[in-house]
Amino acid sequence: MNQFALPLGWAAEEQGEFLVVESNARAVRMLEHWATWPVRTAVLAGPPKSGRSLLGRIFAARSGGSVIDDAETVDEETLFHAWNRAQEERRPLLLIATAVPPTWSIALPDLRSRLAASPAATIDAPEEALMATLFERGFARRHLDARADLIAWLTARTERSHTAVIETIDRLDRAALAGRRRLTIPLARETLDIDKTARNRSDLPS
Repeated sequence: MNQFALPLGWAAEEQGEFLVVESNARAVRMLEHWATWPVRTAVLAGPPKSGRSLLGRIFAARSGGSVIDDAETVDEETLFHAWNRAQEERRPLLLIATAVPPTWSIALPDLRSRLAASPAATIDAPEEALMATLFERGFARRHLDARADLIAWLTARTERSHTAVIETIDRLDRAALAGRRRLTIPLARETLDIDKTARNRSDLPS
C-alpha cells in the first residue's frame, strides 16, 4: 500500500488525522483551490464518520473561511443569507452535508439557484486500503493489539463504510474486554457472526 499523503501540505496542527486517498481526493482538491471557485460558497458531501467535519475544520483554518455543518438541516433563510454574505465579504463558505443539494428538499427558489451555482464534491465510500488503515488506527487508539491477519480479514468482510469500521471496532473492543481475550479472527467470527454476511469471494483467507 502506498503511503497516504497528508492533506494539501497544510501545517501539522491543522491536519488532524485526515488521510487523502482516491475516495476523497476530489473533495480535497476542491477545498485546496477555493480561490478559484466561481462563487464563494461550495458544498462538501459525505457519509457520517467520513472525516467531512475534520476536513471542514482544516479548510477553515487554512482559508479563513467559515463552515456550516449538517447544512441540509439548517433553516433555508439562514443558508440564503450566509451564501449572500460570503459573496459580499469575499470570504469562503463551506456547507457540509450528507448529500449534494439536488437531493435536498429546498422550498426557497433563490436558495436553490444559488446552491446550483456552487461547486460541490463528495467523499465516497472508503476503498480497501483506507479501510485497513482505519481499522489499524482505530484499534491503536484503544491500545488494542490487532494483528495484520485480523485487519486483512475484517477489511475483506466489513461493509465499505466509515461507520461500519467504527461499529466493528466497538463490538470487538467490548467482546475482548468482557471475555478477557485478545483480538483474533476466531473472536471476530464469534462476535460479529460475520460469515453470514460475508461477500461471496472464494479467495478470502479463512
